[in-house]
Amino acid sequence: MRDNRVIAPQLLDWYDRHARVLPWRVLPCRDQDSPVRADPYRVWLSEVMLQQTTVAAVKSYFHRFAALWPTVQDLAAADDAQVMAEWAGLGYYARARNLLACARAVAAMGGFPDTREGLRELPGIGAYTSAAIAAIAYDAPETVVDGNVERVVARLFAVQTPLPVAKPELVALAEALTPRERPGDYAQAMMDLGATICTPRNPACGICPLIHDCDARAQGIAASLPRKAPKAAKPDRTGIAWVARHGEAVVFEERPAKGLLGGMLAFPSAHWDGRDLPPPGAAAWREIGHVRHVFTHFNLSLRVMAGDLDAAPRWGHLVPLSRIDRDALPGLMRKVWDMARADLAS
Repeated sequence: MRDNRVIAPQLLDWYDRHARVLPWRVLPCRDQDSPVRADPYRVWLSEVMLQQTTVAAVKSYFHRFAALWPTVQDLAAADDAQVMAEWAGLGYYARARNLLACARAVAAMGGFPDTREGLRELPGIGAYTSAAIAAIAYDAPETVVDGNVERVVARLFAVQTPLPVAKPELVALAEALTPRERPGDYAQAMMDLGATICTPRNPACGICPLIHDCDARAQGIAASLPRKAPKAAKPDRTGIAWVARHGEAVVFEERPAKGLLGGMLAFPSAHWDGRDLPPPGAAAWREIGHVRHVFTHFNLSLRVMAGDLDAAPRWGHLVPLSRIDRDALPGLMRKVWDMARADLAS
């Protein structure tokens, strides 16, 4: 029979020996008389970047942001366009806009709040992120539940209710396990366990520190949990993008601040995003191909049209070919640029 009281000590003992080394993390803190706390700025920055993005993908972005803007005050004073350009490739650009808004709010108040309630008042910080910062940076006894933790808890208690319906039950069970001592290390230990051992497929139960406490393993159903309700099929959208050349420059636009690719530099486009716009100017337009891109809620096929403008663009602005930075473009527009380069060179 599982004794819930031993879960946290066993997991913390494992974490002390096997914690992942991550650029935003401090080492496990066993000495509670002289604890070493993580920087709330680095915790917050990493958590925002990690939303719907893997650790492997985030590491280089985190290093770059931390080098360019080592404090929240530095980020608050940063130029919006530079931050959005550095963010390009991580996707979900609303996160970058919230990042700046939150940094400026924190700088204005002189630092991060040290409670979950205070953190929840900041732009872009929800239930999960506020709990993570409070626990990891301030060692508050908050329960942090991400996808890894949901999976560990679903297996520990053999919860067979499908997600997302099971979320409240999993949160309640996770709260029952959260210790009052070292809650920050415990939160990270749960995440590490899910990321390295209690993985979605082929969990390594034989080396799990909670092997004798897991109901799903005892029942032989660990690999099948957590169950998930069937996903609805993503709808398909189509649109058009224009690669409009004028001399030795190409037309770009700054996307509307709100909505898809908000605030990003992009080729003029229409129809796929609810905007019914004309081409940026008159030209002998020719189709050079299609690019396909997957967004969270839909699949996109974008017809790419190229042409030489007869005059200055009617909308958008010209960017010299020599100054186009592929890395500053969002993923969809990188695909358009990759297709367009060969045509522009001909």
